[in-house]
Amino acid sequence: MTTSTEPENLAELISDCADIPAGLRVRREATPRPPAPRGWSVDEACHSTVADLDDYA
Repeated sequence: MTTSTEPENLAELISDCADIPAGLRVRREATPRPPAPRGWSVDEACHSTVADLDDYA
């Protein structure tokens, strides 16, 4: 395996991949996905911060 250059063709790539130690090619469990985001709504306090925004535009 040559680490100083990128493979220039598919045969070199396959050869390089074959040199990867078996311990690094073991399939592992994927990282669990984060939970779905919770729903949200705009309350009156949030709405009041932008209520008069048209006056500034």
